[in-house]
Amino acid sequence: MLFKERVRALRKEKGETQVQVAAAIGIAEQHYQRFEGGVNLPNLENAWKLADHFNVTIDYLVGRTNDR
Repeated sequence: MLFKERVRALRKEKGETQVQVAAAIGIAEQHYQRFEGGVNLPNLENAWKLADHFNVTIDYLVGRTNDR
């Protein structure tokens, strides 16, 4: 599973909007939308923030493992 698919699935699983996730990790909504759209990948700091927010590992986010 690709990063964009993982992050979208995690957001929906948590019942949050893109606006809520963007605010929670401190980025603009458009910036987050680019992650889900597959246009951009997050830098390391934002990957950590996303992993912490969704309570998963960075390896899970980027598809290196299926273990959360």
